[in-house]
Amino acid sequence: MSVTDSPAARLQALFEGHRLTPTQRRIAHSMVRRAADVPFLSSVELAELAGVSQPSVTRFAVALGFDGYPALRRHLREVAPAEPAAEAGAHNEYQQAVEAEIENLRHLAEALADPAPVRRAGQLLAASRPLLVLGLRAAAAQAHGFAYFAAKVHPDVRLLGEGGTMLQDRIDAAVRAGASTLLCFALPRHPREVVDTLGYAKEAGLTVVTVADSAFAPVAKVSDLLLPAAVGTGLAFDTACAPMLLGRVLLEAMCDDLPQAQSRLEEFDTKAAARGLFVD
Repeated sequence: MSVTDSPAARLQALFEGHRLTPTQRRIAHSMVRRAADVPFLSSVELAELAGVSQPSVTRFAVALGFDGYPALRRHLREVAPAEPAAEAGAHNEYQQAVEAEIENLRHLAEALADPAPVRRAGQLLAASRPLLVLGLRAAAAQAHGFAYFAAKVHPDVRLLGEGGTMLQDRIDAAVRAGASTLLCFALPRHPREVVDTLGYAKEAGLTVVTVADSAFAPVAKVSDLLLPAAVGTGLAFDTACAPMLLGRVLLEAMCDDLPQAQSRLEEFDTKAAARGLFVD
């Protein structure tokens, strides 16, 4: 099945072009994440899945142009047919969280069937001197990991991992130094400061590439290129295996557009061996 034929892709196409409220974006995001199950859910079940009220689900269906949720569900069974997901009763809550992350990775693999967006992002990241990498709160670890590895091949990587009034100063300094692109990792709950910072970066002339948990995330409106990778929500704290892996994929794409990447890695290995940096 190609990415354009998947139930998640058909749902995504259904939502495109509609101006949705934050609550409606939450419903849409939940539906994409559970694309195989949605055609079989009642409005009450979908409301529970998305953490909204049942009337919100009805208003969401009307916003998409349907008479109500039953009409939307009939449409979903026609355009996104799928078998109901297997019963999860055989797995405990920890196993279910792992299974949900595996499903998120499957969705990411489907999205990467079209490599053009990632390749475009790699070109933008490679060309930016310096390259800004932003990630606050829950996304700080993703940004830090990307910046750590990117610095081994990119000549100038600047991590923005802490909020505050200095963020705009550092963006201004990077723009003066020649920066053209900012890479942002944005995960729930989405800090207002991240949205404001991306807006400022765009006003400063930067191209914003964003890895977010959903194409309907609040950062979408201030991103030039958004690459979605879902997070797991089955545990007390969200899990972000798919965003992390997408970050590594972006590193690979960036290396493809950095002619000196391999030689820089070899130079690092040589120096690391001389310093006895690693025990192995």
